[in-house]
Amino acid sequence: MKKIVSVLLSMVLCQLVSAQIKDPVAWTFEAKKKSADLYEVVITANVPKPWHMYSQTMASGGPVPTKVVFNTNPLVQKQGATKETGKLEKINDKIFDMEVLFLSGKVVYTQTVKVKPGIKTNIAGYVNYMVCDDEQCLPPTKKQFDIKLL
Repeated sequence: MKKIVSVLLSMVLCQLVSAQIKDPVAWTFEAKKKSADLYEVVITANVPKPWHMYSQTMASGGPVPTKVVFNTNPLVQKQGATKETGKLEKINDKIFDMEVLFLSGKVVYTQTVKVKPGIKTNIAGYVNYMVCDDEQCLPPTKKQFDIKLL
């Protein structure tokens, strides 16, 4: 009887572990110093096949577009918009029944920031994104970051 209970318990635990939401995207965050008071914040997503995530420039009414959000820091000033680079594809997505822009593989988000001279600080925030493959989409996810600007 103990063996049967142990086997059943093991099966239930295996089901619970496999039911957890996965996140196939691997993220890296870094800052590259360009001058005494200018930095390039580089956020890189590695999205393995068959997964893809959606462009920052997606129209509303479909999948969740990727959004990079920087927390307010009075010592740091953003210079322009966050740039998105990678292999951009435009398709008619059967899941959302609309034309979408998505990226897969290596995707890089770059933001130039200016800091007050002689100050060491950090820049923090999060990336909100959603990944899908040809059959399913995972719920939108927030990946937080905190990058030192030295």
